[in-house]
Amino acid sequence: MAYSQTPTRTPIGSTPRGGDGARIVGRDQSAAPGPGPDVMAASTLDSDRVLSSDGDEVGKVKEIMLDVESGRIAYMVMSSGGFLGIGDKLLAVPWNALTLDAARKCFVIALNSERVKNAPGFDKGEWPSMADRTWASSVHQYYGREPYWGNDDASLPPGEPGREPPEAGGVKR
Repeated sequence: MAYSQTPTRTPIGSTPRGGDGARIVGRDQSAAPGPGPDVMAASTLDSDRVLSSDGDEVGKVKEIMLDVESGRIAYMVMSSGGFLGIGDKLLAVPWNALTLDAARKCFVIALNSERVKNAPGFDKGEWPSMADRTWASSVHQYYGREPYWGNDDASLPPGEPGREPPEAGGVKR
């Protein structure tokens, strides 16, 4: 049996999953060993630039927010506006509204600059309850994206009905 000297590389995230993740463009097809850009540490994204769909720099990555129960990335929180962190606001951007541009080492958000400027945001000291379905739905609607939790119970936001496991044999916990 002959073996290929060049391993074939099929990224884990290359299979369509219903659009709940960020897209990746600008991959280096030669793929150096090690993580990225298909699987990478969230901390490597801190302070990455965020560009609007019309090419303007509109912010920087501050946090990557996980839905711990479902294991999905829910939002990228970015800092936008202000100067040197003064007067800026934070925006929770649905993960599926982003494209990671690996070649330019930045994210591209699926909104133009004006729309990002007018996006609902929050202050550093007053974060919203990101598990609140009403809040989360309005954020996804603003960005024109379907909520990441979809229709399956396993991916509902934390605290939502349907998260509890079914009763086994009529025994309640």
